[in-house]
This record gives sequence, structure tokens and C-alpha cells, in this order.
Amino acid sequence: MNTAFQKIKMMFADRSLRRRIVFTFFALAIFRVLAAIPIPGIDTVQLQNLLNSNQLLSLFNVFSGGGLSHLSIVMLGVGPYITGSIIMQLLTILSPRLKALYQEEGEAGRKRFSQYSRMLTVPLAAIQGFSFLILLERQGVLPQLGVSSLIVNLVVIIAGSVLLMWIGELVTEFGIGNGLSLIIFAGIIASVPSTLGQLIFAYDPAQLPLYIGFLVAAILVIIGVVIVTEAERPIPVTYAKRVRGMKVYGGTSTYLPLRVNQAGVIPIIFALSLLLFPQMIFSALSHVSNALVAQYATMGQTLFNNPWFYAAIYFVLVFAFTYFYTAVTFDPHTLSTNLQKNGAFIPGVRPGQPTAEYISSVLTRITLVGAVFLGLIAVLPLILRAVTGLTYLAIGGTALLIVVSVVLDITKKVDAQISMREY
Repeated sequence: MNTAFQKIKMMFADRSLRRRIVFTFFALAIFRVLAAIPIPGIDTVQLQNLLNSNQLLSLFNVFSGGGLSHLSIVMLGVGPYITGSIIMQLLTILSPRLKALYQEEGEAGRKRFSQYSRMLTVPLAAIQGFSFLILLERQGVLPQLGVSSLIVNLVVIIAGSVLLMWIGELVTEFGIGNGLSLIIFAGIIASVPSTLGQLIFAYDPAQLPLYIGFLVAAILVIIGVVIVTEAERPIPVTYAKRVRGMKVYGGTSTYLPLRVNQAGVIPIIFALSLLLFPQMIFSALSHVSNALVAQYATMGQTLFNNPWFYAAIYFVLVFAFTYFYTAVTFDPHTLSTNLQKNGAFIPGVRPGQPTAEYISSVLTRITLVGAVFLGLIAVLPLILRAVTGLTYLAIGGTALLIVVSVVLDITKKVDAQISMREY
């Protein structure tokens, strides 16, 4: 406890670190102000009914930082930029030039790669914003929009998404932690008081054992998230001895840490994007004049509104994208080549291709644990709703994963800043 208080004291005693913390809080405060400014003409009751009845939109509200729940000018949040970054990373598989730009050209290459992601954010925000406006208009949340009103609202939504992307990058550069993650984190934390108020308002003494069970489950989930987020599989690595002149170099042993949850929360975001677009398409086609097309679109809507179908598809997509994203971002062959160039080897494994195959097999096994974990976290709210029958009494597994990951990341970065200043 004394150590924690000493660290907090050092955080605010150091001028540079104090500036970073204040800047982060100031940027997040601006985001919360923007998230409270709605676009005009909203039917708030109809909006809440839509979010409560639609699992995909309620989950997208998490990644928008809570902006969708108020239909604010930043209703898309940082979703378009995150989707653009994911698409750019996936394109590195198809384009050797992009792969070299991202992995081999250093800081300058990564800056250009990030610039391409920013440019891709604008068309993605336009597509998502237009789809949301049409969907909300047909659900009765927004009034009938004319062409001019549609264009004005769309421009405002795109500008809000780009502004939020800029604020997130400023926090990453001048604040503490990853700015985009902190924006999502701030939206989740801001929704906690209303959730607790709803829980207190609906309190029933006869359901006290259910509340206790929920509290125990929440604690177990938090412990599980921390363990899996921090879990690593160390692979021993030994450096060969090299004689240069009268000195001997190498001969040391270390280990290569492979994270169990290598992909983080990215597979959940990507699976959400894929699940969201079919629903928007079905919603748009269900109102066309062609009776056959409208009938099939309505059937598709009904299928996606089935919670068990949604949960099954969501779990499978998260599971698959965990493996896919891990394969994109972690290349065992490149790692094996770098180890061989530096005179390092894994004991009992030959350098070169055998080393790459060994690392790949270990990564495949531990990714299975991470993929199942992410899939269960994604469908956890549906499971709890099915067990308890209460819509408000559910642990937002994805939101919990983001909160724990952000807190752990900020703690590590603050510790690193404090350690650097101590030395």
C-alpha cells in the first residue's frame, strides 16, 4: 500500500509526467462533451428500445465510446479508424510492398502506413454513417430525412469520427497510454453510473442470491481476464559463444515470450464489423418494392435477431479471426531468421525452418486457449441473460476485457515512466 502511495506521489511530483496525465484527462473530457451533443430530431425512447433489442448495435455502442446511445456527433467513435487499421494490416498479406512498409522500413514506414489508415477512415466513416442514418430512419428513431438533411448529418458524423481519431492520436503522443483504447475505456466507464442506477432501481430482495452470484461471477471473470491477458508461454533461447580478439561474447540464455492472447481485442472488433453489415443490408432490402427480395431480407433479419444464432456465429467468427490476426501480425519465419542472424537458437531445435515450425506449433496451441477465451468473453452477456432472464444484469465481457487491458497497459507505462525518472 505504501509503495502504491509513493508511486502516486511521484506521478504528480514529476512535472513532465503530471503534464501527460493532465493532458489525457483534458482530452477525454473533450470527448465526453462531444459525446453528449446529439444530432437533431431523435426519438430517445425508440432509440433505447432499438439498442436494448439489438445485440449488435448495443455492442457497437461499446466501441463508439457510448456515442451511439445518444446519437451524438461522434456516434461512430473510433470504429472507422480501427476498421481501417485492421483492413490495412490484412492487406499486408496480399501486398508485399505494404508488408515491407509496415515491418521493414522502420519508423518512417510505419508513419506512412498509419497515414494510409487515416485516409481509409473517411470512406469507411461515410459508409457506416450513411448505413446508420438509413437504419435509424426506418426504425423510427430519426424523422424522415431529406437529401440536404442526410448530407448535413453525414458530413457532421464523418467530421466527428475524424476529430475523435485526431484526439486519440494526440493522447497517444502527448498523454499516457493508447489514445484510441482510452476513448473506448472512457465511454465504458461513463456508462457505469446509469447501469448501477438501473440495478438499484430494479432491486428485488427476493433475488439477493442472484445478485451475490452475479458479483462472484464478475470477480471470477475479472481474474480470468487478467490471467489470460498477462499469460505468456516462454520459449528458451540460447546465444552461441563468439570469440572476438581476446573476448568471448554470447553464451547467455534468455527466453522468447509468446502471449496467449496475442491478438488482443481486435478479433472481437472485426467480427462485430462483419456481423453488423449484413444486418444493415437486410434492413435496407426489407423495404424494397420487390416482394421476394423483401421476404428474404425479412427472413435474414429474423435470423440475425435470434440470440442463439447470433451467439454461435459471433463465437465462430471471433475464434477464426483470433487465429487469422495472429498469423498476420506474428511471423514465425521472420522470427526464426532473426534468431539465426543473431547467433541464437532454441535448445534441441535446429536453426532455420525447424525453428520456425516449432514456434508455429507452440503458437497454434496457445492461440487455441486465447481464441476460446475471446469467444466466451464475446458471448458472455448472452449467456448471463439466458441464465438470469434479466437484461440489465449482465457482465459486458467485451467491455470488461477492454477496461482490464487498458488499466494494465496504463499501469505498465506509468511504472516505466517512474522507473526511468528514478534512474
